[in-house]
Amino acid sequence: MLTSTYIHIPNVGKTVERRIWSSGIRTWDEFIEQQDTIPISTAKKESILAGIDVSLECLDSRDFGFFSRSLPSSEHWRAYRQFSRSVAYVDIETTGLSPTYDCITVVGIYDGSSARTYVSGIDLDDIVDEFVKYELLVTFNGARFDLPFIKHEYPELEFKQLHIDLMYPLRRIGYKGGLKNIERELGITRSDDTTGITGFDAVRLWHQYERGDADALELLLEYNREDILNLEKIIEMVYSIFIEKAFLDA
Repeated sequence: MLTSTYIHIPNVGKTVERRIWSSGIRTWDEFIEQQDTIPISTAKKESILAGIDVSLECLDSRDFGFFSRSLPSSEHWRAYRQFSRSVAYVDIETTGLSPTYDCITVVGIYDGSSARTYVSGIDLDDIVDEFVKYELLVTFNGARFDLPFIKHEYPELEFKQLHIDLMYPLRRIGYKGGLKNIERELGITRSDDTTGITGFDAVRLWHQYERGDADALELLLEYNREDILNLEKIIEMVYSIFIEKAFLDA
C-alpha cells in the first residue's frame, strides 16, 4: 500500500490522491508511466514525480524515519508490508491508567519470530536498547496508552519509528471495542489459563506477585505474550481489508 500512497508528498492531500486512484493509477510506477492520463495540473504532476523519486530512494535505503515523519500518523499502517521485517509488536502492563501516578510492570515485545517480556525490578531497563532495533511498532491503543507510559518512564526513548496503532484502522473497517472483543470477532482464541483475564486482573496479578506469588507473575506474562502474538495475527488477517477500504473510499 505504501507504493500506492501520495499523501506523504508535500502539498498532496487525500482529494488529489483519490483523483489519482480514480483514474486507475495505483502505484508509483504506474503514475510515472501513465502521468499524461491523470486529470491534475502539470505543476502538481511535477511535484508528485519529484516526491516519488525521493520516496523510492528512501524506501530503497529503508529510511523509515522519512515515512514516519511524512505520513500522517493515522496512515502509518500503509507502510506495514515494506517495514514488517523489522517490527516490534508491543503491549505493556501497568499498576493503573495514569502515566503520572502509576508505573509499568511488564513490557512485551514480539518481533515476529520470538517474544520477550521485560519485568519491572528484573530487566525492564533493557527495553531502552531493545526498542531502537526496530523500524516499525505495532500496538493496540498504544498512541494513547502504551507509548506515553513508556516515554514517561524512559524519556530517552524518542520513538521515531513508524507506529501502527491498530485500534484506529480497525475502527474504519467496523471492528470496535477493546482488543479482546476484536479477537473474539475475528475468531482468535486464547489459552484456557488466560481466557477472561482483563487489564484489571493484570493489576491484581502483579500485586499478588509482589506478595510472593511467583505463579501470578507467570500467568501475567502469559497474558501479555498472547497480547503481542495476537497483534500480529490481527494485522495479518485484516490488512487486505484495510487496503480495500482505502481504495473503496476513494
